[in-house]
Amino acid sequence: MSADRQVYLLDPKNLSPETIAVTFAKTSRSPQSFREIAAELNDEKSAQFHEKWVVGYGHASVAEHAVLHIAVENASRLAVEALESCRLASYTEKSTRYQKWTPQDFHAPAELAGHALKPVFIQTVEVLFTSYQEALPAVKAIIEQEHPREDGENDGAWERRIRSRYVDICRFYLPAAALANVGMTINARALEHSISKMLSHPLLEVQTLGRELKRVAQENTPTLIKYANPIPYLDAAQSDLTRSAAEFLPQQPEPGDWCQLVDYDREIENRILAACLYRFGLNDYAHILSTVRNLIPTDRQRLAQEILASLEKYVIPLRELEYGNFTFDLVLDQGGYFELKRHRMMTQTPQLLTTRLGYALPRRIVSAGLEQHFRKAMQLAEQAYEQVAAWNPAVASYLVPNAFNRRVLLQLNLRSALHLVSLRSAPNAHFSLRRATQRMAEEMRAVMPLLGAYIRTEPKETWQQVEQDHFAQV
Repeated sequence: MSADRQVYLLDPKNLSPETIAVTFAKTSRSPQSFREIAAELNDEKSAQFHEKWVVGYGHASVAEHAVLHIAVENASRLAVEALESCRLASYTEKSTRYQKWTPQDFHAPAELAGHALKPVFIQTVEVLFTSYQEALPAVKAIIEQEHPREDGENDGAWERRIRSRYVDICRFYLPAAALANVGMTINARALEHSISKMLSHPLLEVQTLGRELKRVAQENTPTLIKYANPIPYLDAAQSDLTRSAAEFLPQQPEPGDWCQLVDYDREIENRILAACLYRFGLNDYAHILSTVRNLIPTDRQRLAQEILASLEKYVIPLRELEYGNFTFDLVLDQGGYFELKRHRMMTQTPQLLTTRLGYALPRRIVSAGLEQHFRKAMQLAEQAYEQVAAWNPAVASYLVPNAFNRRVLLQLNLRSALHLVSLRSAPNAHFSLRRATQRMAEEMRAVMPLLGAYIRTEPKETWQQVEQDHFAQV
């Protein structure tokens, strides 16, 4: 007779993260229950285990069972980009869509200490924050006209309903130096790599944050994190490739379409259909792919329906949709990119944040009578950026407001694309990403008409309508 199934929690209130990791690791060799294994352990024994097996023999997967919840406060949004670059972690951050920033909420980079450019930096950031504060009531008045108070709605309820709409627009003024708070949940293996990357980052703020993360993490995972160190390979690659890019590439951006599907699998539909049949059949993939290529259109249509027609909102589709990939080259404002970067189940390669790709101008900034006010702030940021960039381009990025455009190369599979487009084309999504995801969906449907028909976007608008309704300039 088989033993009764047991499902229970190893309580992190009673066991350290490193002890939990050892408890799970030992089950591969021990016949004891997890409770029995944990009862024999203490922090010292756990550390000895990790020193031998994780550090000594390289069994790093054990460290994935040690999970930490880390609060990071008052890091610049530029540093937050580096912090959130780990694919295998969870983050929640202070939102510029729902909260307002005060004039003191910015980071002054240590690289500028005692430097002649520091006054230029501080004055520029202060002007951007002052401009942001001045814009809030003016844009709020426009939004109040568009979304008047409902019957019986009190001041607080009305403010909560419209806040994201006007704050969303005014955030285009905020520079990358603006501070944010981030909650991070991450396992020790991923954290060690994240810290190593941060220690190899060109910005002193990010390096300092990496050291602080290491110090805090070692309080609970003293063995698993202590060997997180700078990675010479990253330093060398950054230095060498920056020099090569300057040698081989034009120094000014060349004009082009803001959304380009630069690559995709020409047999994407055949490969996905074949992979789905493979899962439920017994033949080899080559045979199934050949069969799919020769199916009549009605049979192919039926297969597509069976794969996606019954998919409900918020339900994750079959993993076999990952066998088809797309590569996009996007240009979108930094505020939009900051939301796009949260989609980490894809490969993203952003370029350095600069002012050289122009900026987006929200239409309601113009409606509020703030066009010249906005352009003056952007011009000031642009001039200050060029001054600082001539000395240090990485530090100059702190000065760049959310309005300025950022270029990013991203590769994603159809499964990720369905999630991205469905979530970010919804009516409550930021209009910058609604424009981008509607355009991406259009490009994917054009090369994948059978499965592309099931890419869900908001049906009441197109990317052209989003652009016309929300932007005076992109």
